[in-house]
Formats: sequence, structure tokens, C-alpha cells
Amino acid sequence: MKTILAFGDSLTYGTDPIIMGKRHDYEDRWPSRLEAGLDGKARVIAEGLGGRTTVFDDFSSPSDRNGARVLPTLLSSHAPLDAVVIMLGTNDMKTYICGSALGAAMGMKRLVEIVRTHPWPQGASIPKVVLVSPPHCVDTEHRDLDPMFKTGVKESKLLSGHYKRIAAELECGFFDAATVARADPADGVHLDAGNTRAIGDALAPLVKDMLGL
Repeated sequence: MKTILAFGDSLTYGTDPIIMGKRHDYEDRWPSRLEAGLDGKARVIAEGLGGRTTVFDDFSSPSDRNGARVLPTLLSSHAPLDAVVIMLGTNDMKTYICGSALGAAMGMKRLVEIVRTHPWPQGASIPKVVLVSPPHCVDTEHRDLDPMFKTGVKESKLLSGHYKRIAAELECGFFDAATVARADPADGVHLDAGNTRAIGDALAPLVKDMLGL
């Protein structure tokens, strides 16, 4: 059986946009839907943390949100892996974090490098990598998230172009989640259960083909 790591933020964790802190049911989260779509031929390990960035520090958070710093530990704890699916970049859009789609893309490039240069167990193959551009941020009246993502709404629409280019350069898989999912205007960032499921369902054919399932 193949093993896949789903590495992401609150969109991977399954945060509900209406009741902040509430989590979607297990079967509604996109890593669960991806696993279901692989017909029992692979297991998907979900590693989602709210606020996680690609490579940037957020010292306002109570736990380490820097994806580049924690990824090596996760790769080791879940090794060997056949694929790593990375959906990050939304939190990079925060004005006080990065606020730049290009910056997020450079962060994703670094995460691919980390996967490929990791000291994998002897005899283990380097896992395939899929870069997922997250759904766009949308306008909201949320008193915290509206100012936090003021430039993020515009910049998030540029993520897919940058990610697609990086994926082509590094010979990774690529998927634009904005083609199947839209953030809820309740907070402008998170997804309802239906949109969260849609990402996993849409990723399944790509991952199947990549892993020869």
C-alpha cells in the first residue's frame, strides 16, 4: 500500500469558516476524501495546522507555523513516503507575514527542495511531490481577517500561475484548488464542508496517475 503525506494549514486541518475553531467531520476533510478516492490502494496522512506558512515565521502564534522548519521532522516520522501533497500559501498572504504570491511560490520551491534532499531511509525512493495552489481569499467583513488579508485577496489569485511555473520547473505534479473550491465569505479564507471535499475528490485522479494506482 502507498503512503501519502498531506502537508498543509487550516484548509487541510478542516477548519469551519462559520464557527471558528470547529473542525469539519473526518470524512469531509480533503485528505480523507483523497484517500477514499484511491480505492484502498494508499493511505493519506493528514498534517494540517492552522496558520502554517510555507517558510515564514509567525511569532504571534503559540506553536511553530514555519512549514520549512517542521517538514523534515514530519518526513522522518512518516517515512517512507510515496508522495507528498503540499497545499500552503494562504497564510503567506497575511499582510504581516509576506503578502506576496511570489514570496509564497519561493517558499513552496524550498519545500520541494526539502523533500528531495531529505535523508530518506536506505533503499527508500524520493517521494513524488504535488503542489496545490489553494482557493483564493475572498472579501469578508470579519473584523480580524479582513485587515489581515487586505492585499491577500488580490495576491491569492496570482498563486496558481506562480505555483504552476514552479511545478513545471521542478517536475512536480500541480493542481489549482481554486478550480473546484471557493472560500466562504464568512471569514474569507476557510471552506465549507462541500468545498473541502471537492479538493480531495479532484486530486484523486491526479494522484492515481502519478503513483500508477
